[in-house]
Amino acid sequence: MARGHIRNRGRSSWEIRYEVRSDVPGKRTTRTATVRGKRADAERKLVELLRLRDTGSTIDPSKTTLGEYLEHWLDDVRGSISPKTHERYGAMVKHQIAPHLGTTILQQLSRDGVKRWHRALREVGGARGPLADGTMRLAHTILGLALKHAVELNLVAGNVAGDITPPKVSKKKAMQILRGDQVREVLGKLAEVEHELAAIGHVALATGMRRGELLALRWRDCDLDKGAIRVERSLEELDSGAKRFKAPKTKSGVRTVTIPPATVAVLSQHRAKQLRHRLMVGLGKPDDDALVFCDLEARPISPSRLTKAWPKAMKSLGLPRVGFHALRHTHASALIAAKMDIVMISRRLGHASPNVTLAVYAHFFAIDDRDAATAIAGVLG
Repeated sequence: MARGHIRNRGRSSWEIRYEVRSDVPGKRTTRTATVRGKRADAERKLVELLRLRDTGSTIDPSKTTLGEYLEHWLDDVRGSISPKTHERYGAMVKHQIAPHLGTTILQQLSRDGVKRWHRALREVGGARGPLADGTMRLAHTILGLALKHAVELNLVAGNVAGDITPPKVSKKKAMQILRGDQVREVLGKLAEVEHELAAIGHVALATGMRRGELLALRWRDCDLDKGAIRVERSLEELDSGAKRFKAPKTKSGVRTVTIPPATVAVLSQHRAKQLRHRLMVGLGKPDDDALVFCDLEARPISPSRLTKAWPKAMKSLGLPRVGFHALRHTHASALIAAKMDIVMISRRLGHASPNVTLAVYAHFFAIDDRDAATAIAGVLG
């Protein structure tokens, strides 16, 4: 079958024409698509369209349902997003989009249809009842991404979800953090009973590292002589239970975090304890790639297991009821209270930019107006 043709339609506009098989034996149908940009952009789009055609993924938007199209879309984006994200998209399509809109013909999906879907999600929701605002917004975003792809393939004239404001997310619950005296209480009690979470809890509070970053940490990433930890990767867990190490989402995620002497001592003690256990069970000395925090057989710890284990430990020991992620928030709040430079805080937390830090912790940056009055008084003399 012919590869297709690209024709210039004006400044930065290209028309793509290619043939697809018709439902009538022996006949072919010509499809067209318009691409704006350089000719190279049009050539890449033609290659993508021909790949879809040759793999049998060509879609007739006048007959294909939204549910059928979404299955094709999930296959198309599989290699361009992380397995965890693809898993999340698939679950949202299966449980929140397809049950309500799946039988709608792709080209017949309307703005009113999307609005009715919003109402259905709010009133009926999924198997567990009406959805939270955040889940509704995510479902809307995923539908919008899928329809944007359909527009790029010239399957629909426009993105009907893109012109509709997604559901607003209600204000978040108050962020959990530990006060200074609570930090000392938590770390002291965990160390006193030699709890298995004592070391990872201490390092989380001392560095502000994310859960996945801590569980992916290797001994070669820890320079105890210089008092520094290198963050280069994270542990991700899929719904299937499979685990994988992945690079940070942004360049800022790769960073070096300095640690205080007390944390160096905790890690040194943890390494010695780990070595004794390994020798006792016949694992031998750990190499540089060995995980700092692992199970008794030196395997990665499930992130979800850590999330569940931390509050259980807090409850059993009579300690403040906070989740593990509260340790990262506590670290950030302590830096802000110490009036550390926002750029330095952002780098230490691995945020993409200081704007992210300001958005997440805006309420911690409240400045006493008396400080402002004192500062301007100095300027005025």
